[in-house]
Amino acid sequence: MAGLPLNNFKTVTFDVTSSLEEVYEAPLGFKSVFLLAQITNTGGNPYNVTFQFGRGGIFTDIVSSFTIPSNDTLNLLTGKLVLETGDLIRVSGTAPGAELKFIASILETSA
Repeated sequence: MAGLPLNNFKTVTFDVTSSLEEVYEAPLGFKSVFLLAQITNTGGNPYNVTFQFGRGGIFTDIVSSFTIPSNDTLNLLTGKLVLETGDLIRVSGTAPGAELKFIASILETSA
């Protein structure tokens, strides 16, 4: 029986910029479970980060203007986050270059 795979594991990486940018959208026909979401500051200065969840055009800050010290990592989630089809994740930071790195481990499961 052909069809969509039941489970897909994904890793998403992104260089965080000062613009609030979409880093993930839950695909059609799947629910997505964020197992891990982190931002690492590889620079020599502390920077602020924002991490948002969006559904139906309404965005909720999970982390807002949180300062990450230089050469440190922030775990954005203390548990798991479930997204339904079309839900979005956005991030931004105050670093001037590619000094903030976002990484997420995601399980997409057919709905």
